[in-house]
Amino acid sequence: MVVGDASLDIDTLVIGAGPGGYVAAIRAAQLGQKVLIVDKSEVGGVCLNRGCIPSKALISAAHQYESAKHGEAFGVTAENVKVDFSKTQEFKTSVVKKLTGGVAGLLKGNKVEIFNGECMFISTTEARVFNDHESPRYRFKNCIIATGSRPIELKPFPFGGRILSSTEALELPEIPKSLIVIGGGYIGAELGQMYSKFGTKVTIIEGMDTVLPGFDKDMTRLVAKNMAKTGIDIVTNAKAESAAQTDKDVTVKYSVGGESKEVTAEYLLVTVGRRPNTDGELGLDLIGIELDERGLIKVDHQGRTNVPNIFAIGDVVPGLALAHKASYEGKIAAEAIAGHKSVVDYKVIPAVVFTDPECSSVGLTEKEAKDKGYKVKSGKFPFAGNGRALSLNNADGFIKIVANEENNLVLGAQIVGIEASNLIAELGLAIEMGATLEDIALTIHGHPTLGEVVMEAAELVEGHPIHVLSR
Repeated sequence: MVVGDASLDIDTLVIGAGPGGYVAAIRAAQLGQKVLIVDKSEVGGVCLNRGCIPSKALISAAHQYESAKHGEAFGVTAENVKVDFSKTQEFKTSVVKKLTGGVAGLLKGNKVEIFNGECMFISTTEARVFNDHESPRYRFKNCIIATGSRPIELKPFPFGGRILSSTEALELPEIPKSLIVIGGGYIGAELGQMYSKFGTKVTIIEGMDTVLPGFDKDMTRLVAKNMAKTGIDIVTNAKAESAAQTDKDVTVKYSVGGESKEVTAEYLLVTVGRRPNTDGELGLDLIGIELDERGLIKVDHQGRTNVPNIFAIGDVVPGLALAHKASYEGKIAAEAIAGHKSVVDYKVIPAVVFTDPECSSVGLTEKEAKDKGYKVKSGKFPFAGNGRALSLNNADGFIKIVANEENNLVLGAQIVGIEASNLIAELGLAIEMGATLEDIALTIHGHPTLGEVVMEAAELVEGHPIHVLSR
């Protein structure tokens, strides 16, 4: 209850309740701070509500549908397999509600005050939060900015009608008969392949020479091969130029090598990246927060901005725009505010894409290691040599480990195949701990498990593989 327009006192203001903000708020509260967290949308941010979690729920449903239709190899045949997409969407929504409800409960359980609305700085120690019902002012000792990012909107392809961002693509009431995707990065590849598995005719228009351009081509080649199996048309080295929509469809004009072409579909999904939420009414310019040329907030090794009591984390600061990076930075900022000597000191951050097959990477690729001057040794172990993968009838792909030839330290790893998203964690830990190939190879892995591919890959790079012929 605010008397007049007096400011309420708190220790830490957190702006944004996504994976960075809510983790920062909980950690700050654990450290004895009185915390207010503000978000204009929902607890959980884009990740839990309109990104990572709902997309993975739909992707899982698409895998279930595909498995039901193609169980012949196991001697399992199902007839008249159908999708009730309204129920699929209900499942997705239920997953989101469970997670966001859980996060809200954690915040309240840690005595974090939650305000649903927007925030605007008045000074470096005061801010007004507001919604349609109230607009109290708060005086804070420290602040953590975690406002995240939003899809980039291109002028020739403004969102609206049949031109969708990833947000709208996850909310379609029916499976579209056809879909054009501009941008074959991780979002476009994941959602395009997901809808293709449900039966949508998908065309991906990508400016680079491959989908998932951030990954090694020997990995993306397998993804493209699987995309082709479900009828996805991948157009690379292409430039999307314009779109014209009617009440029934949208036509995209694009060019490849100077030749003009066009394609028509029910919907157009534009996934060309994300923009940091550092503009608008937040008032960063008012309090003198320094931004770089991309609109990202400049921070030090603790997440501190040029204004000493204001921190920033996640998609609004330089580095990969990943939820797990934001969560890590949120803990560091909260601990720095509490006087701890915590700093951002990770060696590597894993990157994961939930395509089919999944792709994951951590640390250096072979090329990156060589470019940095390392004398490199590397090797690939195929999933086809793993008993568990064969028993799952899903043995496409490989794991590659890159090591320093001088001391056998693991420098990086890339995985394409079943459960690559989970398997990469062991390699990330290995690099963080300074593990050698021998450390991995001498660690007994359960049998039969997919995790054995990590051990076998290490043995392969060492030169004494068991389940493939030595080079």
